[in-house]
Amino acid sequence: MSGAASPTDARVHDVVGVGIGPFNLGLAALAAPLDLDTVFLDTAPEFRWHPGMMLEGATTQVPFLADLVTMADPTSPYSFLAWLKATGRLYAFYIRESFYPLRAEYDAYCRWVAAQLPALRWGRTVTSVEVDPHDDDLYVVHARTTDGGVESYRTRHVVLGVGTQPVVPAALRGLGGPVVHSSDYLPQRDRLRAAASVTVVGSGQSAAEVYRDLLESTGPGGPRLDWVTRSPRFFPMEYTKLTLEMTSPEYTDHFHALPVDVRDRLAREQRGLSKGISAGLVDDIYDALYRRSAAGPVPTTLLTDTEVLGASWDGARYTLRLRHAQLGTEHERTTEALVLATGYAAQVPDVVLGIAHRLAWDERGRLDVARDYSVDGGRGRVFVQNGEEHTHGLTAPDLGFGPWRSSAILAAVCGREVYPRERRIAFQEFGVPTGHEPPPAGTVPAPAAPAATLAAPAAALADEGGR
Repeated sequence: MSGAASPTDARVHDVVGVGIGPFNLGLAALAAPLDLDTVFLDTAPEFRWHPGMMLEGATTQVPFLADLVTMADPTSPYSFLAWLKATGRLYAFYIRESFYPLRAEYDAYCRWVAAQLPALRWGRTVTSVEVDPHDDDLYVVHARTTDGGVESYRTRHVVLGVGTQPVVPAALRGLGGPVVHSSDYLPQRDRLRAAASVTVVGSGQSAAEVYRDLLESTGPGGPRLDWVTRSPRFFPMEYTKLTLEMTSPEYTDHFHALPVDVRDRLAREQRGLSKGISAGLVDDIYDALYRRSAAGPVPTTLLTDTEVLGASWDGARYTLRLRHAQLGTEHERTTEALVLATGYAAQVPDVVLGIAHRLAWDERGRLDVARDYSVDGGRGRVFVQNGEEHTHGLTAPDLGFGPWRSSAILAAVCGREVYPRERRIAFQEFGVPTGHEPPPAGTVPAPAAPAATLAAPAAALADEGGR
């Protein structure tokens, strides 16, 4: 599995993964017991999971079963439970009686798995992917090493798992001064706490966690802390069980089959289902504000339904231009420090431009990801992990569905289903039930039944209702 190859070498890998986040790490772990030659490349020197938001006590928003492998192979030696056992934490986790691991635990677990997989290559920056000039059924992945060297890997399959990138709203791009995205919060926390005023912009879990963490330093002598969100309220994440069925193969099938404009509309409407705030954290923030208010006014302002239209930096502070959507009024607010908890978005990596002619694209310039996660027009040789939210919906970023997607990719690579996948798990129907599809256009509807025939069941129902 190890070692680099030049484009003319005879060796051909089965899979080359570009990027090693949780999803490609899970794919590597599931591929490890199989008779496959795999290599996974990443620029980083080691695995780190959201290090800028590794706040003490923060937990994942998914249960421990949503690890790298369990939902595909509960017997895998790379499961979260296996890590707990190997590190002597299994009984402590059991006594804790919470399904939700600490975020630091999930990071440590992933690093434990990564340390056992020789297929991982750190310190490799992938520069391009191209069609093999000697065999147009193969690809060549080129990477630059940290010492300036170049490595090239021939492969039958490429899996793009480059993850998402921090998003800065258009109104705040190019802004001067020490603006901080939440992805880089922890390294900047001491500076933020020392500021006279801090404003957090955003509506999701990261915004709430940053606000809650900075709230610890409010009070006499502490900074004024503001939270601005364009959401009409502080939405908790929807976590009821029938809603969770939307992270299912059936809903993914349904979503994928919808027209592009419908999918895009649903993606906007469903943000609260995957990007909301944990209900417990919402309550904790309120309780913290309540406790501080007992000693006097808390130096904080929470602004909902408020959009940042623009901002300027004068060398000492920011001036934010804000608009309240319901009132339609604008006002300004100054702040010494600014944290943008404005989320992440998938991007098409430049490294695939050399094979762009082989990839499927939608009318909006995005990868048109097939239901089996391939993006190369039915060839089944190039796949995407967590870059398909616009085609597959809520399951794209969901950690718990990652093993299902990896199973699908491995089935395509191996030509057989190595890890059986559940096709139906939901009690509800997301479209028209089978056997009840609408008639073809132009079909003449059947004549209505006689009135007497329709009345009989009604009478029977009335009798039952009287019992």
